[in-house]
Amino acid sequence: MQTVETPIRISGASQATLARLAEVRALAEAAIDKPAALGPDVDIARFRTVSERQQVEKLTSLERQVRETALMSGFVTDEAERSGSYFQMDRSAIYARVSTAFGDAVEIMGTDEALMREPNEMVERYWWRAVAPDKDKYTALVALHQTEGYFIRVGAGQSVEKPIQACLFVSESDVSQNLHNIIVLEDGAEANVITGCNIQPGVREGLHAGISEFYIGKGARLTFTMVHSWDKQFSVRPRTTAVVDDDGVFASNYVLLRPVSSLQAFPVAQLIGERSRALLTTIVCGLEDSVIDLGTETQLLGAGSSSEAVARVVSRDSSKVYSRGRLVARTSECRAHLDCRGIVQSERSTQWAIPDLQSEGAPGAELSHEAAISPIAAEEVYYLMSRGVPEAEAISMITRGFLDLEIPGLPPALRKRIDEAIAETSRESM
Repeated sequence: MQTVETPIRISGASQATLARLAEVRALAEAAIDKPAALGPDVDIARFRTVSERQQVEKLTSLERQVRETALMSGFVTDEAERSGSYFQMDRSAIYARVSTAFGDAVEIMGTDEALMREPNEMVERYWWRAVAPDKDKYTALVALHQTEGYFIRVGAGQSVEKPIQACLFVSESDVSQNLHNIIVLEDGAEANVITGCNIQPGVREGLHAGISEFYIGKGARLTFTMVHSWDKQFSVRPRTTAVVDDDGVFASNYVLLRPVSSLQAFPVAQLIGERSRALLTTIVCGLEDSVIDLGTETQLLGAGSSSEAVARVVSRDSSKVYSRGRLVARTSECRAHLDCRGIVQSERSTQWAIPDLQSEGAPGAELSHEAAISPIAAEEVYYLMSRGVPEAEAISMITRGFLDLEIPGLPPALRKRIDEAIAETSRESM
């Protein structure tokens, strides 16, 4: 594997900052062969690091195929109805822009640039503070051989109504893209961030290891949508933690509608603040031979914290899908609900629904779950058919309704693609 080292010598860095960077590196080196607790193991040594790319002044100057592929994960290259944009091609941040209307209140840049600009604040407050660099081999890979990622910060009290968008794009085969993303919403800020992860058509095997750390201040609200669009030979290992302070809200939406070799992710919402909230939505279509191990974990730590996690899974072909949900209460004054439902549309597909509720020294915590895997109800199909709807269309309508959980800010072209993908999954449902 080609190596790109995380910088240790940084201008203006304090001794404490340098010591912490060295500590992160040492932890990662010790964990570089540590398998993840869940999901198939991936031989990370097989992949080389992604290449450097040239910056662009306008997104519309990107090749047409790149623009169209990015659009299928929610990224619009004309930037219509967007407050800011970040585009990463392979290992390079080739474009970063924020609307001039926000002045210095909104920042968008690569994480390497953010670290070089403010090394002491970055390392003290954000750099590997929410996700442990030694969690497993994939976090270690990113800590040792990081290939950029984005840094987004919204200043205190600033409301960003139109979405901020990011695209993380892989254009070559047999590579590992090792990203470190950081989003900071200061107290009272609001933002909607849409991130699309794509590969160029024709790209074969590869690995996407993405570390995301979100810091949501007091009274702040982050709506974060991630749309993954991979291919059947690509392996994907995101590692995400959101830390939410008093009265903060983290609303997360995850969408996967294309085949993948294997994907394993278990994002965590740490509700450390009083009255903090998490709203977690997962929409997954398991296709072809995909192996998908996906879930969410909410840690209820602050008094009055609450969470709702909703997962909708449709599996077909020979796919295997593990749908996990974990609620961990460490305060008596909390409430959370987990809703996990699945439809299996093939005799060769397997699906698991795995709810996990833990109350640790919190006798007053209210935790609940509803988990179900079932076919489309025949009576629902017959009812629609009695109203003149053809059988195939009736099945498609029911499947679409099952998966159609409202996600704000998606462009019409992506909304149409999601509807088409949902319709495709309905053809073998009975």
